[in-house]
Amino acid sequence: EKTNDAYFALKADDIKRAVRENDDVAAFISHYISAFAGFDNYLNQELMQAMNGVNISKEEAILSENIFARLKDIPLVDVYEAYQILDNDWNKIAVDLEIIQTEGFAATKQVDPNMIIKKKDGKDQEVQDGWVGHVIPFGLAQNKHLSEDLDRIKKDEDKLAEIISGYEEALESLPEEEKEKDFVNEDKTAFVWAEVKKAIKAKDVEPDVLTILKNVSTGNDEEKKLKKQIKDESDRIHLDTKKMIESLTDDQVMELLKDKWIVPLVVGLQNLPNRIVNDLVSRLEKLAIKYKTTLSEVEDQINQTEKGLASMIDMLTGDEFDLQGLAEFKKMLGGN
Repeated sequence: EKTNDAYFALKADDIKRAVRENDDVAAFISHYISAFAGFDNYLNQELMQAMNGVNISKEEAILSENIFARLKDIPLVDVYEAYQILDNDWNKIAVDLEIIQTEGFAATKQVDPNMIIKKKDGKDQEVQDGWVGHVIPFGLAQNKHLSEDLDRIKKDEDKLAEIISGYEEALESLPEEEKEKDFVNEDKTAFVWAEVKKAIKAKDVEPDVLTILKNVSTGNDEEKKLKKQIKDESDRIHLDTKKMIESLTDDQVMELLKDKWIVPLVVGLQNLPNRIVNDLVSRLEKLAIKYKTTLSEVEDQINQTEKGLASMIDMLTGDEFDLQGLAEFKKMLGGN
């Protein structure tokens, strides 16, 4: 709102909400969404339905022209930012298209040994560490077809993290003198599990400390079980994913390719107007913070601080020259 001929003031406490509910902002986002209506279907026709005939060296230019045409009447959006989103995704799509065109569609159901470098006997050696999808990433296939299995592992991982964070809380709750004992390591950051079990067995600590040690010892046993369980389950899911990719139907492959090629590009472009609006919100919030305290309030704060400092000068002692200097300093601060 305008406060006078030269100045304005923010009239909304919740800037983000005010911007999001603004009619012009809503119209801008709606206009953008309308411009990209049907873009996913266009990509499906260009890439999915004609993947064997796509001219890989020219296709990115064709897609960018379509995007630029949709952005022609959209203000504020940087077309080169939109192109960068396309370019980032196109590099992955192009590799997959080249594999499919040269090796055939069956390559999408292929898995390869995951070769890594490990040191053995002081020498770097290439060894296999599981499998990777030739075209379909394991993570993508798992999220699509093995989500329940992933959820179970996530719950176990959350439980494991909770147990481990409990150690830190238990350590902090120990009396300081107890942290000097053998069941705590030298830098006081962790329990020494063998010594914890000895202390529990010997029962030579206070009852409250014994309870803490028993709780963390139980947690440690649970931690070991969970780690083994997570590893075994992860290994099983890894092998199940290998078998699943190798036995995918053509329709399932097409769905996964859509998730890999089209969805990230569509989502990335859909987020562009939100990023512009969020940038506006961020700038306004910074302005609000910058001008929240007025110049007169700053002056008042300075005056109050000077008065407080001046009053504390009277508590200082020293020889006559020190006191003369302090008296002059007090005058500078406005003290009587």
